[in-house]
Amino acid sequence: MPKAQNASPYKGSGQITREQFLFYEMRTTAKLMSEGLEDREVIKRVVDDNLFQYPTEKSLPSMTKACIARLYALNDRNLILAITTQPLDIAKQICLYAMMKRYRLVWDFMVTVIGEKYRLQEFSFGKKDINIFFMQIQEQDDFVSSWSESTIKKIRQVLIKILVENNYLDNIKSERLNPILLNSMLENVIRSNNDERVLPAFNCFFQGEQG
Repeated sequence: MPKAQNASPYKGSGQITREQFLFYEMRTTAKLMSEGLEDREVIKRVVDDNLFQYPTEKSLPSMTKACIARLYALNDRNLILAITTQPLDIAKQICLYAMMKRYRLVWDFMVTVIGEKYRLQEFSFGKKDINIFFMQIQEQDDFVSSWSESTIKKIRQVLIKILVENNYLDNIKSERLNPILLNSMLENVIRSNNDERVLPAFNCFFQGEQG
């Protein structure tokens, strides 16, 4: 592994383009984990029964492992269960937090771009905002600066889709952020994980903290 990649907090970010948000897969995996299955048993069930309903079984093991890793990143069994039992919008919000915990790139994007938009109450949003974000991290990180334009384009598309899936944007062409309400259970876990820095990404502030 090249030294720049090994030292980069963004290593592994290329997987985002292959994995995407994976909500259906996350919910399926969370259900199996909540039933008490061990990791290898979860993978076996997904593969044997093609629970993700993929056209081929080739990517099932790797995608299941990706879901398991995100779920463990939550550091809370109740949140894993909540993904399977809560309404879609709450379950997706938990999955977004899991993806942020798993991938520094998603974390930094949500905090420094989306969280800052909410803090300043500037709700306009476009490709320019994501391009500036990538320019900034490319200046700071040799590994990211080596990414091709096509890689950045693919990751940018995934980030926008994540925002749409979680109702930050109405559609992929929308240029205005919607107000977001953070689920109280998720907020409590975020605080207990000492991840308060991420709260602005969910439009959550202490009184007087905005602006």
